[in-house]
Amino acid sequence: MANLIQRVIWIVLDGVGAGALTDASLYDDEGANTLGNLSRAYEQKTGKLILLPNLASLGIGNITPMAGISSNPIEKHKGFFGRLAEKSQGKDTSSGHWEMAGLIVEKAFPTYPHGFPNEIVQTWITENNLPGILGNKPASGTEIIFELGQEHIETGKPILYTSADSVWQVAAHENYFGLDKLYTACKSARKICDSLQICRVIARPFIGNPKEGIPFKRTYNRKDYSLSPWAKTYLDELCQNKIKTYGIGKISSIFAGHGIVENQDTHGNTHGIEVLLDHLKSKKQGLIFCNLIDFDMLYGHRRDVIGFANALMEFDQALPKIKSLMDQNDLLFICADHGNDPTFRGTDHTREYSPLLGWSPKLKKPSNIDIRNLSDLGATVFDALVGHSCNLKHLSGKSFLTEILC
Repeated sequence: MANLIQRVIWIVLDGVGAGALTDASLYDDEGANTLGNLSRAYEQKTGKLILLPNLASLGIGNITPMAGISSNPIEKHKGFFGRLAEKSQGKDTSSGHWEMAGLIVEKAFPTYPHGFPNEIVQTWITENNLPGILGNKPASGTEIIFELGQEHIETGKPILYTSADSVWQVAAHENYFGLDKLYTACKSARKICDSLQICRVIARPFIGNPKEGIPFKRTYNRKDYSLSPWAKTYLDELCQNKIKTYGIGKISSIFAGHGIVENQDTHGNTHGIEVLLDHLKSKKQGLIFCNLIDFDMLYGHRRDVIGFANALMEFDQALPKIKSLMDQNDLLFICADHGNDPTFRGTDHTREYSPLLGWSPKLKKPSNIDIRNLSDLGATVFDALVGHSCNLKHLSGKSFLTEILC
């Protein structure tokens, strides 16, 4: 089977969950269902049905009930489908991606619902010669910019905030504070956060000035500085076996640069899809691992149902082009890292199953692979490109490759 596949295309629809996990009550997320609730809310708001014909042909309507999308007999589909359950503690980007790559987060990363300790913040202020900070509390990224952005411009103090996830986020104006200064301060925070096991430091640049009639707006110059995985992942093992690994979007930053030989940052979904299509034309072997961030960053956290639905339809429309650029020995996986139900209370991620959709010219037959673990996907990717994933005893996951390919 290892010689069968020359290239795997692995696409993460960031935040596109498929129904609450069995332990969702522990996270106060009972009833969350990004795909299902989104489809119903979109119809209520617009009077129209969400149109996902290409994802439906792979079986998305069979994963979770969606308004306007039928649950068809398996034999009528053109791919395989299922759901992936997260075993890790948490519901964030890193725990989802790391588990897909074979590492289960047994102990949740620390969070700071009351802000970060003053002595730690003061150390960071001193190290970076800052005039102080604003915020230091959990907040929505857009709301805290509207609240403190003008004071930030006037004082030069960066805005420090967190969320329900294990994140140290720093918002600063690209012109008044400067991107280089922001990135340097975040790299300094990463060293501090390593000792605390805080999962990610995120630089959140923005532009605008309401006093001049220009609303504040976050930009795509965001950078993530992640805690390093504590062990090798399937990505590292692919590299060890001389398989090229290409990241698109924030993939490399999620793994702190480990296991990705080449990465191209993107400016949202549209650009990410463009880069993916370019890679499909030029990278003929190995793993192309793409994260499409707008579902989560622009629409999920902001509870923007229409924007989320439009982004999903944009990806659906790109799917035929993606498939047309796939070769005979290619394998496509589409999944998510967590949920971010835009109809749900609050502004945080939701504890949900990941949808799993896939296709290959070598597909055995349309199939329902039922419920698997997130790590099973990483094991299957490794099995497709190298084989013998069961020999990697330090990693979680069981390959389902033989269930989908002839």
